[in-house]
Amino acid sequence: MAARKIPRGTLAVVKDGRLVHARGYGWADKERQQRVEPTSIFRISKPVTAVAVLKLVKQAKLKLDDRAFDFIALNSLPDGKPDPRLRTVTIRQCLQHTGGWDRDKTYDPMFRPKVIATAVGESAPAGPGAVIRYMMGQPLDFDPGTRYAYSNFGYCVLGRVIEKLTGKSYEDYVKEVVLAPAGIKSMRLGRSLEAGRAPGEVRYYMPESETAESVFPGLPPKVPWPYGAFNLEAMDAHGAWLASAVDLARFSTAMQDPEKCPLLKPATWRELHAPPPASVARTEEGPLIGTYYCCGWLTRPIVAQPGKANYWHSGSLPGTYTMLVRRWDGLSWVMLFNQRSKDRKADGKIDPALHRAADAVKDWPKGDLFPKFRA
Repeated sequence: MAARKIPRGTLAVVKDGRLVHARGYGWADKERQQRVEPTSIFRISKPVTAVAVLKLVKQAKLKLDDRAFDFIALNSLPDGKPDPRLRTVTIRQCLQHTGGWDRDKTYDPMFRPKVIATAVGESAPAGPGAVIRYMMGQPLDFDPGTRYAYSNFGYCVLGRVIEKLTGKSYEDYVKEVVLAPAGIKSMRLGRSLEAGRAPGEVRYYMPESETAESVFPGLPPKVPWPYGAFNLEAMDAHGAWLASAVDLARFSTAMQDPEKCPLLKPATWRELHAPPPASVARTEEGPLIGTYYCCGWLTRPIVAQPGKANYWHSGSLPGTYTMLVRRWDGLSWVMLFNQRSKDRKADGKIDPALHRAADAVKDWPKGDLFPKFRA
């Protein structure tokens, strides 16, 4: 934090289902000198959506190999022409980032709310429905199921499938079937503008106070990057949850053991963690050999421990960098920062540092801090 001038961070550590460390570091709001607490909340997301989808599988409302656009409309703009391959995109492919959208080859539509709103004839910024309608007229970047490419848009589609099948808002359904059974009560969806900050939510910062063009009407042309330069409300299913380190530690604990998971049956838990086809997981364009993306988690099998793996997910927005790790040995941790580095690769250095720190611990505390923190 000192080297990168990050004002605020939190760390929560779980050992064998017990919260053994929970601490805030620095300032939640440095101007007001408000210290950060383990229960301070940050923008985070995708593992939560993956579990919500697998709950539908558990309830026999959905199969992972069902076609995603059988549930939501394929209607494009009048001058658009749906790519015929869209009809083949499956729920599993959206979950595993193999649906055919590659933001590095073209763009990430979730960060084009002003352009898309103009194209569909709606007021800016574009919501999820407008983004999907726009993308129905755009060609896919590759044949679905043939390779990995990280896609926020695929998770936007999953959020709308959840709403279609449940008749509830994405947020309400996730709170009911994922968060409540995990003992989490305070997670909620965030808001784009600083005026919409939730109680206990940190303030977000940029390394050099960078600004960007506003996507909201009525704001100055240039705004702080974290507040108005993108539409967080449209990112519900892929990056708009607000959670504390303790919230996410509870979620991680709920997912640690398939035989004791309060969210999924063992068979469904294993389906969530199953690897994609080997041809996807091991191509040059996708993850490194031995590492793959299952449904909502990056995964690295432990060669010396057959059947065991480390699972993790990082998240990043202007003003936020987060990581959730579930290790094979009963350890898990959550770290949340209210600023990301200007050099995005620099943020990744915290991951091996935390593994080294964890490996150096010889005696873990015997108590459990979870009861000290309100869910």
